[in-house]
Amino acid sequence: MNELSVFLSRVLSGLLKLVLVIAASVFVISFLIAALVVVVAVSLWSLITGRKPAPVVMFGRMREQSQRYTQGMWPGQERQEPLGDVVDVQATEVVEDASPSRPGGR
Repeated sequence: MNELSVFLSRVLSGLLKLVLVIAASVFVISFLIAALVVVVAVSLWSLITGRKPAPVVMFGRMREQSQRYTQGMWPGQERQEPLGDVVDVQATEVVEDASPSRPGGR
């Protein structure tokens, strides 16, 4: 009797595993089919309206922003021409006169 119960428990656990694998497969396949339907629907809608789909526009903007930032361009910063040679100069101190300047240059 003990051998029969071990055999039945193995058969039932095997069937349970098989049912769970089939359920997971059905879930994954249905999810992929649903995603495919959404992609086809969005593509058709974009062809009908003549506009790019919103995710394409969003990812395009993100790509442009990342390219700008990798090139060293930050918001509020104007694009500058490449600087020429760097020249070292001697620093001199500028002393202001104590007397206030008069109009007319006197």
